[in-house]
Amino acid sequence: MDTTIFLAAFFIYILFLIWLGWLVSRKQESGEDFLLAGRGLPVFLILGTTVATMVGTGSSIGAVGFGYENGWGGALYGIGGAFGILLAAWWFAPVRELRFMTMSEELSYYAGASLLVKNLTGILIFLACIGWLGAHILGGGMYLAWIAGMNIQAAKIVVALGFSIYIVIGGYRAVVWTDTIQVIILFFGFMLMAILAIQQSGGWEALMQAQPAGSVSTLGVERMGAIHALSLVMVIAVGVLATPSFRQRIYSSKSVSAARTSFVWSGGIYLLFSFIPALIGMAAFALNPELDNRNFAFPFLAIEVLPLYVGVIVLIAGLSATMSSASSDAIAGVTILMRDLYVMLTGRMPSRDKVIYYSRIALVAVIGLALLMALTSDDIISYITNMIATVMSGLFTCGVLGRFWQRFNWQGAVAALAAGSAVSLAILLSEHGIGYWGNPIIPAVTGSMLAGFIISLVTPVSSISNEQARDILDREREQMEGF
Repeated sequence: MDTTIFLAAFFIYILFLIWLGWLVSRKQESGEDFLLAGRGLPVFLILGTTVATMVGTGSSIGAVGFGYENGWGGALYGIGGAFGILLAAWWFAPVRELRFMTMSEELSYYAGASLLVKNLTGILIFLACIGWLGAHILGGGMYLAWIAGMNIQAAKIVVALGFSIYIVIGGYRAVVWTDTIQVIILFFGFMLMAILAIQQSGGWEALMQAQPAGSVSTLGVERMGAIHALSLVMVIAVGVLATPSFRQRIYSSKSVSAARTSFVWSGGIYLLFSFIPALIGMAAFALNPELDNRNFAFPFLAIEVLPLYVGVIVLIAGLSATMSSASSDAIAGVTILMRDLYVMLTGRMPSRDKVIYYSRIALVAVIGLALLMALTSDDIISYITNMIATVMSGLFTCGVLGRFWQRFNWQGAVAALAAGSAVSLAILLSEHGIGYWGNPIIPAVTGSMLAGFIISLVTPVSSISNEQARDILDREREQMEGF
């Protein structure tokens, strides 16, 4: 492929997204407009931005690479994500009625509006946003480097710049509209790529015959092992349930019904999509089983196998997957920074006339931090799974126990957060542990749940009711004029 053609198309595409972001966000007047799109998003925009975020770097480029190495196992990423978003629809859509602005507000509400819990979870959630954002920069940078023959570190910088401009200009409203446009492009591109890749492999029977025996077993379990497969499904489901950008879609939706409907549709669509990256990865293996890095399976097909016009479309689709997810995590991170960490550091909420200005500065800082993390890694799936288990297992526990168990208190929340991270790090430092589990999520969540449950039982019941906790959080939020 002539890389000049692709880079020209990519540049035009970015200019279009910048224009669209400016167009839909011209009438922003408050921080709520910039960070939550005025809390009035309808079903079709929530659906578009949710699916776009789910079909991100991991479930596109990462899952294609995983399918290259593990055959049908490449679908596990999407199955875990679908399971997570459907549970989120059932369990957490009702919290829209409580008008939370951030996930740390929600988790502190479950623990009696504990300031300690809000600050601890705010830090962890901010780190999670940075981690997810770094994963998207990493994935986009890896195949931009392949496409353009660039130094991989320079490619990561280009990708970060590519999506940062329209977010800084338009905020969350720009994110949801550009996501909705991008999801159409990426679905069309991935479907087209799958069909043509199977044809190039010699058809369905030739494609299946070219795979190692374990790769064509049910969901690649014979190749990966049942525990590794279960760990991957669980880590992605936990990631969705504890990722702040998905909660932000609930908080910004028009109603509980809009949030739940869009999440259910997203889960169904994503479940069907999950097998597409696996097929693409298997086709890449059939055509070239000796790639040095499995994460290059996607650009290999786009550049060296598919016709020029198709290659440009699917490469733009791949970058759409990266940028749509990255933009959502960036704005979620800034919301945490402005609502929770700003208060923790200054003792007060920012005033209305400063929120948009501060938010734009914060976006630059957040994307810069994520870029620094991305510069140190080169494997998407490992990066994502290890980050989720270490940073998010405790957040998942706080959300589930807090939502469904009235006895949960701030002591239990702190114990759950500490235990989840400690167990995950212990597994990561153990060669035997990683070899057995695949990733630390199962022991991390188990340890976190046990710690949260036991410590809540042996410590006093919270003296603050749910109504009092909500009043505390509402009064704090109202200090920021316009919220």
